[in-house]
Amino acid sequence: MKKIALLLFFATFLLGKAEAQKGVRFGFQASPSWSWLNTNDRKIEGVSSNWGIKLGALGEYYFANNYALTTGLGFGFNQGGSLQNGYSNWKPWDPENTDLSDLPSDTFGINTKLHYRINYVEIPFGLKMRGGSNEDARFKFYAELPIFTLGFVTKGTGDIRGTNTQNLEDIDIREEVKGLSLSWGLGGGIEYEFATNATLVAGLAFQKQFTDVTRNGFVEKTAGNWQKEDSKASFGNLALKLGVFF
Repeated sequence: MKKIALLLFFATFLLGKAEAQKGVRFGFQASPSWSWLNTNDRKIEGVSSNWGIKLGALGEYYFANNYALTTGLGFGFNQGGSLQNGYSNWKPWDPENTDLSDLPSDTFGINTKLHYRINYVEIPFGLKMRGGSNEDARFKFYAELPIFTLGFVTKGTGDIRGTNTQNLEDIDIREEVKGLSLSWGLGGGIEYEFATNATLVAGLAFQKQFTDVTRNGFVEKTAGNWQKEDSKASFGNLALKLGVFF
């Protein structure tokens, strides 16, 4: 938490220095989020979701009336969801990278669920458009499209569920998730200027990952026929964006 606080302070300082320039404003967000996992393998299915939160500093540079480039520095907590196995046997995680010593085996049967909880440092880049009844209106609506987000994994924790003897919680799976994430998104909502140079923001933001979250394991496709599992798993995220700009 100390590292997070220092990063937020540093980002706020930089954005605050930039505020003196015409057309630049900065702010903060605290946005509840809902995320889920999907794969391109029909036998490894996304079956549940995570509630999380996005915190961070936001910056906007208005290069024309009501058109801005956006960026920031944020943290996405508890992103991910669950994947359910449809193969007869599955070895998704390398025992050398995870603590599976308490389990009788690192092989999991059909209907096993692996639950992922991942934290990211996120740097978004986007284009924002806004409008209202007139230039001085306190209420305005906005749209952000596209939004590209670069993410770096800071922590990965997993649970094993749906088995008789192999259920386990809070496994460190940092080495079993890929450290770099790239995603695209879009959003929209309203702004309300409640004081001079102080604006509340509320809206919805959707985010979809381009890159693969997981490192590949092995699956038993037929009896004794083990093959490298090469599916791509990626998360989607829907956030209720709540913020304030100064």
